[in-house]
Order: sequence, then C-alpha cells, then structure tokens
Amino acid sequence: MSLKGRHFLTLKDFTPEEIRYMLDLAKDLKKKKKEGVVEKPLEGKNIALIFEKTSTRTRCSFEVAAMDEGAHVTYLTNSHMNKKESIEDTAKVFGRMYDAIEYRGFGQDIVEDLQKYSGVPVWNGLTDVDHPTQVLADFLTMEEHIDKKLDEMKLTFVGDLSDNVMYALMYGSAIMGVDFKAVGPEETVCDPKVLEVSQELAKKSGATITISHDPEDVKGSDVIYTDIWVSMGESEELYPVRVKALSPYKVTTKMMKDTGNDKCLFMHCLPSYHDFETSVAKDMRDRLGLDIREVEDEVFRSENSVVFDEAENRMHTIKAVMVATLGR
Repeated sequence: MSLKGRHFLTLKDFTPEEIRYMLDLAKDLKKKKKEGVVEKPLEGKNIALIFEKTSTRTRCSFEVAAMDEGAHVTYLTNSHMNKKESIEDTAKVFGRMYDAIEYRGFGQDIVEDLQKYSGVPVWNGLTDVDHPTQVLADFLTMEEHIDKKLDEMKLTFVGDLSDNVMYALMYGSAIMGVDFKAVGPEETVCDPKVLEVSQELAKKSGATITISHDPEDVKGSDVIYTDIWVSMGESEELYPVRVKALSPYKVTTKMMKDTGNDKCLFMHCLPSYHDFETSVAKDMRDRLGLDIREVEDEVFRSENSVVFDEAENRMHTIKAVMVATLGR
C-alpha cells in the first residue's frame, strides 16, 4: 500500500485498511528504533512545523520523528501567516521551500487551506475540532495493552462532549469498528454533524457510537478516556461553569471499579490536571476555590494508567504518518 503524497487532516479521509497500514508501520518503526536500526527514509526532506498553540508531545514527536528518519525541521510560532500574509500566500511560499507542512492551531479551515494551496503533504497536529495523530497513538496503545482486536474493544470517553479529542476518537472508532461511548453532561453538546458523520461511518464497520449523560454508564469498558475540562485558547471564565457541569464526570477509582473490568485502562491525551502541582490548578483552587482536576491522582498513577505509553506512541505514530506520506 502507498500513501505517498497524501495529506493527513482527519481520519475521515482514510479507509480502515489505510489506518491499519499506518498502525502496523508505527509498530515496525517503533521496533526498529528500540533495536537501533537506522534507515532514514526522510533523508533530504525539509518540514515546516507551524504551531499557533502551545505544545509538548506534538512538537517533540514531530521533531524527534523527523530527525530519526533523516529530515530537517523549522519550528514556527510567530510567522506572518494570517496576520500580515494570507494563508494562501503563506502556503504557496512554504510549498516552494518545504517538502511537507505540519499545522497545530485553531480552525480546521486553516489546515485545509494549507492543503489546498501548498502543493505538498499537510499534517494536522491539532485543531479546535480534530486531533487525528492523537487517535493513532491511542489505538496503538490500546492494541499493545488489550488482548483484543480494535473491533472487539469498548472505549468510553468521559467529560466534555464538545472536546476535539473526543471528536477524533469518535471518527477513528467509527471507522475501525470500536464500540465507542461518550459520557458527559447535557451542558456540553456534541456537534450534531460530528455525530451524524460518525454514525454513518459506523454502519460500514459495525461500530456503535452512543452518547450518554449518566456518569455511571461505564460498565464493560476496556478503556476510560478523558481530557482537561477547559482547552487551549478557551477563556478562563469557562472554569466555574465547566467545573460545576463536569465534576460528576471526574474519573475516580469508583468509576474505574464501576466498569466491572479490573484490567480497564485509563487513558488521557495530556496534559492533565490530576494534582495541584501545576500553576493553573493551584491558581484555580487558591483564587477561585475550584477543583479543576478531571481525574483523581490515584487513577492517573495507577497500574491501569497507560498515559505515558500513550505519550511515547505519539512519536511512533506521527513517524508512521510522515514516512507513509513523504518517505522515499
């Protein structure tokens, strides 16, 4: 199978076979890295990394993955794009200089315009409505830790029903046949279009896609997954409202037990507020009396938590995307 020259904007653009190919390639590249095998299929390639939002895992994953495979990167946080220069003009300039472009920022329309005008592969490192590279890492982690095929697994997302990672998980699950349930308060609403598209995709794969507002509706889960309650770029004023609505959906030891599965994994895209060792969590507690932790520290640090395996797998799966779409 060849994906050379393809863009990676959303998993909706890929078939189950193509996603399977990228997951298997990630496993192979991970094995080779552990064994010290060096092949450098991206040697001589130059990649632009555009970041309009802060990043730890995504930036490090793209940089290390690119360098492992022989490419050079330029990290951009303060370009003229969308300020003094249109996205179209910027894309055309980058397309003359770079072999591929990664974008992490706000609108999905921005990454789509980069695709439209650059003439080189474009990769989505996160937008307000999607995070496809995260889901590849999640699926790889699930396959490493659960003795089932993806289409036999039950994945439950608990939290904000308008979360971009949740949308990406919903798309990926629908395509790959995963039993996916999103559990969250009525105050947070899943985009009807996202749900409609996912349920249509699920008809082809046999997946089930459901929404629940009952925080105890987690029985039978193989994975409990959550995300922070206020995302990057959202107003601090949302904290009191979100904490009130989402506190009943905090991932607790009780919730993990309610799955009835003592091997149920806890997963999180990170960063996470699981204690008060961050300036934001401390400030919200001390200044506003808010507990913004979306997961108990006991769960985050438990044997069932695979969050750091998941974080490492961002690099291996991003490497697979890069090699598949740009490699020689």
